[in-house]
Formats: sequence, structure tokens, C-alpha cells
Amino acid sequence: MTTAFFFLFAGFVLAAALVVVLGRNLVHSAIALIFTFFGVAALYVLLDAEFLAAVQVLLYIGGITILLLFAIMLTSRLSPRGMEIFNEQVLPAALITGGILVALLYAAWQGIRPAGPPPAPLDSTTSLGTLFLTSHVLPFEVASVLLLVAMVGAILLARKDR
Repeated sequence: MTTAFFFLFAGFVLAAALVVVLGRNLVHSAIALIFTFFGVAALYVLLDAEFLAAVQVLLYIGGITILLLFAIMLTSRLSPRGMEIFNEQVLPAALITGGILVALLYAAWQGIRPAGPPPAPLDSTTSLGTLFLTSHVLPFEVASVLLLVAMVGAILLARKDR
């Protein structure tokens, strides 16, 4: 039964992610991103990672996506209505995406083997917090700086010119 739910939620996440990437309307893409995050949270619940599911819902849906929606709505006046949006880098992006897909499929086919001893189980939020603030502090801080830069950029784009 768990396998059926996994494939159901995985298909839901893939469909919502396709709407995010292929959508023509930015607001519709942002709302599809919310559904994508909900699907990922459901996958976390299936993996018995309820804390990560709660963080997914609170942080990504409650914070980042809402910030993204505000940035879209505040900066919509910067582009004229009816302007055709075209990206001439579709072919290089498709080639890079295809290469990453091939690498991921190869890794899945070969099976991922850990390089060292198996990691210690994360049985509590205390051990997860300790792990974030000791051995994974650099990626944690890089992510926080990227979010800060994105927020400052959205504020600079949205403010009125003097």
C-alpha cells in the first residue's frame, strides 16, 4: 500500500513540477510550486520524516513561496503587458538537463553505495539540529545567505524609483 501511495505522490509531484516549468503565467507556476511542495511533504511523511514534512510545509510553502508570489505581484509592473517572453537558451538547458538525467539514471542503475560507514540515525530533532550546526553548517549558512540575497533583490526590484 505504501508503494502505491509513493507512486501516486511522485506522479503528483512530477505533474505539478511540469506545470511550474512549462506554465506561461508566473502566478499559476507559483501556485503549482505550492502543490509541488505539498507533494514532497507527503513523500516525507511516507518516509517517516514528519519533522521534515512540517518544515517543508511551514518554511517552503508558508515562507518562500509566499515571498515569491509577493515578488511576482510587486514586479509585474516592470514588464509591459503582451510582451513575448522567449528564452534563446532552451537548447543548452535541454542538453544540460539531459546530461543530468543520464547521470542520475546511471547512478540509480548502479545503486548508490555509501563511501564510509553508515550515518547515525536521526531519531530526534535535537540530533537533526546538532547535525545542521556541526558537520552541515556550511550548506546551511549558504542557503540562508542565498535566501537573504533573493529577498534583498526582490525588495530592490519592487521599490519605487525616486
